[in-house]
Amino acid sequence: MERHFLSLKDIEKDALKILEVSSDLKKDRQMGNRWLKGEIIGLLFEKPSTRTRVSFEVAIRELGGEALYLSGGETQLGRGETLADTARVLSRYLDGLIVRTYGQERLEELANHSTIPIINALTDLLHPCQILSDLFTIKEKKGTWEGIKIVYIGDGNNVCNSWIVAGEIFHLNLIISTPETHTPPIEKLKEKGLVKNEPIIIHDPREAVKDADVVYTDVWVSMGEKEKEEEVFYPYQVNASLLSLAHPDCIVMHCLPAHRGKEITDEVMDGENSVVWDQAENRLHVGKGIILWAMNKI
Repeated sequence: MERHFLSLKDIEKDALKILEVSSDLKKDRQMGNRWLKGEIIGLLFEKPSTRTRVSFEVAIRELGGEALYLSGGETQLGRGETLADTARVLSRYLDGLIVRTYGQERLEELANHSTIPIINALTDLLHPCQILSDLFTIKEKKGTWEGIKIVYIGDGNNVCNSWIVAGEIFHLNLIISTPETHTPPIEKLKEKGLVKNEPIIIHDPREAVKDADVVYTDVWVSMGEKEKEEEVFYPYQVNASLLSLAHPDCIVMHCLPAHRGKEITDEVMDGENSVVWDQAENRLHVGKGIILWAMNKI
């Protein structure tokens, strides 16, 4: 049975192992340079990307493999070929497939008809690679997740959803703070078996962020969505005033790209509490760990 990584639930038992390997690979970026020798991994991206594409391509090459990039417009998916047929064909050519697409159901359809590992590089519902990497960064900066208050502020989007899944799996002290009109789709997460319980949601961002150890935000309008009424989000802007309520040595995280002056200010993003650049770098190292797990190398 193939090791698909469609959500954090898929690596629940092996997450610590993946992060340990990722840590070793960060210390020595060339230590695994033959682990994927002779193997070709495709990147099927129906949505554009900077960090996800570059980090995965570099990860594959530094592990000794070859990366083959396929944009949605360059495949027959754009002309009506079914996902099932695409999965069957690509399984004959490739050793693994990293997919960035729209609905989670599209990803699941590919996985159902694939005989090679499928990795979720983002869907409208989930972004598990990002959150596993973020957990790596938090542990790197704080030494542990235990007792660490993590506050997600902003839109109830795919990043928020994956935080909720992670919160239940890893027993995190997680607070979600979104406008009441933009809460995460908890019922859908439950229907898919990703969570069983309700997360803690505090709609007042100033109340939510009190004594936070981690303040995390993301764009207010996610990729592929229609423009939203942004006025409702401005109280959720991560700025100096809001950050003053958090723990003095809190870390500020943003999965990027950032819309500076909207969900986060320059002062905070470039400030001493920000770890966004280390966070972005860690996508590479944890990406290696995820690939090696999916390819059954660890």
